[in-house]
Order: sequence, then structure tokens, then C-alpha cells
Amino acid sequence: MKELRIHGRGGQGSVTAAELLAIAAFRDRKYSQAFPAFGAERRGAPVMAFLRIDDAPIRIKSQVYEPDYVMVQDASLIGVVDFMSGLKEGGILLINTPKSPEELGLDGNFTVRTINATAIAKEMIGRPIVNTTMMGAFAGVTGAVSLHAVIHAVKERFSGAAGENNVKAIKYAYDLKSREGSS
Repeated sequence: MKELRIHGRGGQGSVTAAELLAIAAFRDRKYSQAFPAFGAERRGAPVMAFLRIDDAPIRIKSQVYEPDYVMVQDASLIGVVDFMSGLKEGGILLINTPKSPEELGLDGNFTVRTINATAIAKEMIGRPIVNTTMMGAFAGVTGAVSLHAVIHAVKERFSGAAGENNVKAIKYAYDLKSREGSS
């Protein structure tokens, strides 16, 4: 089983990202489970969402405490939230930031990958909502879900120009991160 914990701020689409990645995993003929963790938080407050993907039925019903992957949608959470907590040895930390992994100086037995999802979203979607861009990067970095399945899930949720612009951002982020991993 592979587990993802998504950190973001209220209103950034962390919960939607987990749900759409679960749908994508299901389209890839895998079992999946997505759910949020938040209380009375308001827009802008730190939130978490979780995703599990497996080839077998998933029976666990708890939060993800030891994720294989962590996605951070807002770099302003660095120093505010302990998003590296429990990240498995050999795991992947994917952060939305214009900085390089080396500039962040995050130490641990895991890989740090960065992408300026905010700039990509502003350019291709017209808004700084980064969840779908981060989904494309996640698929490119991890291979946990296919690009085709992510695109299909997003097009089911967002129609018209919004859907097409999100797909452009997904493809761009996926290509950028998958090329980076093969070099």
C-alpha cells in the first residue's frame, strides 16, 4: 500500500486533490481511499488530506501517520507545520515552491522534489489554485497514478475551459517532473 499526506491551507483544494487522485487510482484499477482532516478551520488555516492506494482492498480507517509521500501545496507551511513527521525512509516530499530542494535545506532519509506550481497555475489556469498542478507533479514524480487517469478524473470534475486549462497545467507539471526523474 502507498500512502500520501497532503498539507495545504483551507481553500487551496487539498481535499479535492486527494479525492481526484483516489478517483484516478480507481481508474487505474486500484483500490483507493481519500479523506480530509480538519475541524473548524477557516480559509487559509492549515489543513491535511490523505490518500491510500493499493492493489488489494483497504481496510485501514485511520489517518496516515507514516506516509510514503507528502505533498505540500503551500511553502508558507514550512516552519509552521511538521509536514515531515512520519515520512517513511526513502519517501518523497513534493513541495510547491520556486526554490530548489537544495535551497530548502530539509534533511532526512527521503527525497525532496520541488515545483513552482503557483506560477504554472497562474499561467495556465489563470488562478493560483495549485491542487491540479500538484496532482500532475505527483503522478510524474511517483508513478502512483497514471497521467491518463488524473486527466480523466479532472475532466469529470471540471468542464469547459476550466477543465482544459487544468489539464494543460497537469500535463506540464507531469512532463516537467517525469523528465526530471529520468535524468
